[in-house]
Amino acid sequence: MTQIPEAGARARPVLLTVDDDPGVSRAVARDLRRHYGERFRVVRASSGEEALEALRELTLRGDRVAAMLADYRMPGMNGIEFLEQAMDLFPRARRALLTAYADTDAAIQAINLVDVDHYLLKPWEPPEEKLYPVVDAMIETWAASPDTAVEEVKLVGHHWSAPSFAARDFLARNAVPYRWYSVEENDGRRILSAAGAGPDDVPVVVPPGGPALLAPSEAQLAAAVGLTVEPSTDFYDLVVVGGGPAGLGAAVYAASEGLRTVLVERSATGGQAGQSSRIENYLGFPDGVSGGQLADRARRQATRFGAEVLTARKVTALEVRGPARVVHFADGGSIAAHAVVLATGVAYRTLPTDGADGFTGRGVYYGSALTEAAACKDQPVYVVGGANSAGQSAVFFSRHASCVTLVVRGASLEASMSHYLVQQLADIPNVVVRTGTTVTAARGGDHLEEIELLDGSGRAETVPTSHLFVFIGAEPRTDWLDGVLARDARGFVLTGPELLVDGERPPGWRLQRDPYFLESSVPGVFVAGDVRSQSVKRVASAVGEGAMAVTLVHRYLEER
Repeated sequence: MTQIPEAGARARPVLLTVDDDPGVSRAVARDLRRHYGERFRVVRASSGEEALEALRELTLRGDRVAAMLADYRMPGMNGIEFLEQAMDLFPRARRALLTAYADTDAAIQAINLVDVDHYLLKPWEPPEEKLYPVVDAMIETWAASPDTAVEEVKLVGHHWSAPSFAARDFLARNAVPYRWYSVEENDGRRILSAAGAGPDDVPVVVPPGGPALLAPSEAQLAAAVGLTVEPSTDFYDLVVVGGGPAGLGAAVYAASEGLRTVLVERSATGGQAGQSSRIENYLGFPDGVSGGQLADRARRQATRFGAEVLTARKVTALEVRGPARVVHFADGGSIAAHAVVLATGVAYRTLPTDGADGFTGRGVYYGSALTEAAACKDQPVYVVGGANSAGQSAVFFSRHASCVTLVVRGASLEASMSHYLVQQLADIPNVVVRTGTTVTAARGGDHLEEIELLDGSGRAETVPTSHLFVFIGAEPRTDWLDGVLARDARGFVLTGPELLVDGERPPGWRLQRDPYFLESSVPGVFVAGDVRSQSVKRVASAVGEGAMAVTLVHRYLEER
């Protein structure tokens, strides 16, 4: 067993090295201690299994891991397999693969498969040129993440409590490490007692060094775990509303081009794409990438360029105040800017089924809800929907559930799902596709226990399940823009040429030009991504529109 030095209340964070070659292992640890020993503890292991055991012990002690360096060629468990499992224990720790020149293809695979940050070719002499710059970059990225502030967040709740699920989902989607305790277990009851709370007060959140929070709002939870919720100023060059691919794309390009930029997100960056378990058709990721990993990379990129990211702030109104565009929040606050990019995306439609509303967060989930994976182990799971998001969810849960049934209203998957995903589903033995079928009822006690299915012939069937994941189309939810921006009949925001009726510009348009392609009916307010009328509902196009919107923002600002 790897010996881990004793840790104090605020112990130095850990640099972990894993290599089965004793000589290489000693050399890595020696070089790391020589350069980082005053600020970090160096822990080394001789196998992936030994390293995972060390990480579990570090987790129990509430220690922090800044970076992990693993050799690729190890017996039993290679470096890629180790780093993939280590991500579950320390998702914010940065990761590097040690590899020989002949294994560079494996290193590139690791970058795509498990979001490895770097790979190091052996030997790395001199370390001043080939090792330390890489480790410096990893430490810098880790230090800029919320990990250091939230390493001991404790969350106590009931598995079938909708507010408890919402808190778990919020923390997970924002990549905040936390430890879950059930009120049915002794540890959970002890934490509740120490917090002066009871089972009816869940979720109870205990942040490090702070008072316990009883059933906190998302804004309270975000502030307690170190996420940014307050803007640094009241006026910006650009406000981006929405943190999905389009909003993140806009924030990255705007901040990188010198615009004072703030991105406002009501829940978590990534949007619907961020909830995807695997995106396999995004350019540059031949082995796919999870939506959460893609969103995390984009968020870190935006903040590195200087963009602010506000979390758990709901935008409720947009006001034109002379040359300023003012964004109002639900709590009464506001910020203003020269220009605004609306990238609020879309939300999944609720299931129009008897009883479904009462089980939201207690067996009925909208989106992938990846935090439920462990609870689905060896259980029958149902996924409703026929587009890519539903297919990706079915693939993900097939690794945990005894059987995944994809319930599709249409006659086939081919009309709404990418070809590669249709083929992938067909090759998974525990995935069943039921076309021409709808869910007509949801029933249970304190959680979902069964659903009723109706096929095209009118035959009804009741099946047991505790987990139903819903992906049945989307709606923009832009009612808060009533009377401000022109929208189509479904609520999507009109832009550019769509605003011209018989060659006439929209009412109230005072500029001596037509609206730019992504510009709304209010000059200086641009729209990108799924919320825009007639947009292409793909991650790549959303990112592209975000970047294009910034180009048009520059044109608009030059006119002023």
